Amino acid sequence: MTAQVPDPEPAADPVTAQAARRRTFAVISHPDAGKSTLTEALALHGGAIAEAGHVKAKSGRRGVVSDWQEMERARGISISSAALQFEYRDHVVNLLDTPGHADFSEDTYRVLAAVDCAVMLVDAAKGMERQTMKLFDVCAYRGLPVITVINKWDRPGQEALALMDEIESRTGMVPTPLTWPVGIAGDFRGVLDRRTGDYVRFSRTAGGATRAPQDRLDAGTAAEREGDVWHTAVEEVALLEASGAVHDPETFAAGASTPVLFASAVLNFGVDQLLDVLLASAPAPSARRAADGHARPVGAPFSGQVFKVQAGMDRAHRDRMAFVRVCSGHFERGMAVVNSRTGRSFSTKYAQQVFGSDRSGAEEAWPGDVVGLVNASSLHVGDTLYADEPVTFPPIPAFAPEHFVVARARDVSRYKQFQRGMAELDSEGVVQVLRSDRRGDQSPVLAAVGPMQFDVVTHRMEHEFHAPVILEPLGYSVARRTIPTDVEVLDAQRNVEVLWRIDGTPLAVFSDAWRLSAVQRDHPRLVLEPLAADRSA
Repeated sequence: MTAQVPDPEPAADPVTAQAARRRTFAVISHPDAGKSTLTEALALHGGAIAEAGHVKAKSGRRGVVSDWQEMERARGISISSAALQFEYRDHVVNLLDTPGHADFSEDTYRVLAAVDCAVMLVDAAKGMERQTMKLFDVCAYRGLPVITVINKWDRPGQEALALMDEIESRTGMVPTPLTWPVGIAGDFRGVLDRRTGDYVRFSRTAGGATRAPQDRLDAGTAAEREGDVWHTAVEEVALLEASGAVHDPETFAAGASTPVLFASAVLNFGVDQLLDVLLASAPAPSARRAADGHARPVGAPFSGQVFKVQAGMDRAHRDRMAFVRVCSGHFERGMAVVNSRTGRSFSTKYAQQVFGSDRSGAEEAWPGDVVGLVNASSLHVGDTLYADEPVTFPPIPAFAPEHFVVARARDVSRYKQFQRGMAELDSEGVVQVLRSDRRGDQSPVLAAVGPMQFDVVTHRMEHEFHAPVILEPLGYSVARRTIPTDVEVLDAQRNVEVLWRIDGTPLAVFSDAWRLSAVQRDHPRLVLEPLAADRSA
């Protein structure tokens, strides 16, 4: 007997019915917790790929579909989000993989603005790590319900009950395990399914490249087969019951509790249980609040929001793709849509469905789906697209940069390519490209959340735009938004400089927080606002 996944309820109109079939979620974690491996395993179990791969793949194994960029494969980390869609048990799963490294947390923040739920991956040995907590804080701020997966249970790690205590003390959420490990970390034999009382026993496959066979046994058979480790699992589950750690849909939806599953993504253990829980418990797309405070029902005419812009996905065409989360209505390829920021129409003739770096024509999409729009030079992150009934969704805030460099073309004869590359990377959100009156347009200042973003700039400028760059660090670490009338005073300060964004906004940058405090003390009338007041990561 498997856990029951409810069929989508009948709806009065096709849009609402299709929205009920969708589950759109992101996977978040600290680097090296197994996030991309889990993404591959989910795609494997959903039938979207025939064999799961690793970023650092063994000879003869295919590479991952979510980490498709050359730098990702070389370094074994995710540096950019990826969208995957597949069908599973009459539902449509929209899975958004995210970068785990803190330097790319802004990209993760954008993805979390486009999903309805998050899967938080926790390393069984390391527990709640710093970046995991930062991303959880973003989920809490955005009101996203969180499903927790304890990964790598096939390796030595902490005790299961200790991990539950840590999750509750660090996040404030009550962990409510739906499965419980049979065998300690490093001796993963299977799980006790708390929903049925059965024992789900796993068998290993070669390298975890294919779905792991599993047997479902009743409690009596499990006790005979596993002996003491089964009895230990039963006793620990009884403790959970006594403490009230029981899954409740209402507290989960409110962010007060988190269902917990135990798994080994690399061996494909526990992955289908996660899919079942997503279908049974994760919210379907629902009404989204617009910038004016009104909610846009999923059944309203088409609307969507751009949450990511990516170039270089198709080396043959070198186009630029905007990733759009469908928020309401029925999207049809070729339909006329309007960009609420500019008031101009945008052609959707070449709409794409994206699967990692692969793409195919998208004839239609429904709330919760992600559509790729190519030739998207006029679209920016946060833009709202709509048809028929105007709407604007709240913008996606940019993080305050903490690292700054001056960029110069290594070969001045390739200045046009240099300019084009800088403009492209700025519009994609890879870095912020700022103009400096002191240095001129030939030496823009690049601003980033983390220094690894500059590695991406260097790599892409050389290999994609064929305009190698020289980057020189600047001694600034704090940025504040200011106003044009305050620029003259700020430029006269020591260890302070004013830089200009492409939208005409002046940013004052300071050597450190102490220098910012001193300037504010000496000039209390200056306008110095945080760049993202609601930044949680």
